[in-house]
Amino acid sequence: MAVKPVTITLSVAFVGIVSFILGIVAENKKPAAGIPLAGIGEIICKFPSDPTVVLGSLSVVALFICTGLGFVSVFYPYKGQSVPKEALFQSTVLVVFIWVAVINSFFGGLLMLWATISESLHHMNNVHHSTDYACPTAKTGLFGGAAFLCLNAMLFWLICQMLTHNAREDYLEVDNKGDYGQILATTNYEAKV
Repeated sequence: MAVKPVTITLSVAFVGIVSFILGIVAENKKPAAGIPLAGIGEIICKFPSDPTVVLGSLSVVALFICTGLGFVSVFYPYKGQSVPKEALFQSTVLVVFIWVAVINSFFGGLLMLWATISESLHHMNNVHHSTDYACPTAKTGLFGGAAFLCLNAMLFWLICQMLTHNAREDYLEVDNKGDYGQILATTNYEAKV
């Protein structure tokens, strides 16, 4: 059974939106700081239980799936008709949008990983030998910014799919509007004097 372009489009959109939502929820659930507990010559940070690390990790996974589906949407042979990559890459606009989608996917994933790993390290390394340590968490806005880059990546992959569809039609010369020879002029209009 062949995969329809609509199925891939909906899959890219769904997984991209899931990645965005998980990143936004991670940003909203992240505590502002931990609670410093004084010990003998050290501070032990106690962080409230929050799903930030799990949500950030799931957001990265969803973005990777979205990116993979984005590549599939560009190179998958629809209706059993494959188009050579050289023909697809003749469209400069398509090439530019693929690069923009890849760059957004890369930086969205990188920023989300940075925020997730940073938050995880704050939770794991909770004993500090400085008595004035404030028990910070990951910087505010990292998860949210990464979430918006994930959303941008998804939107650019959808644009790439539309541009790929146009490039395929140009290569296969599919024109559903009819041929020029089908339009007949049966009445001649002459200027009356």
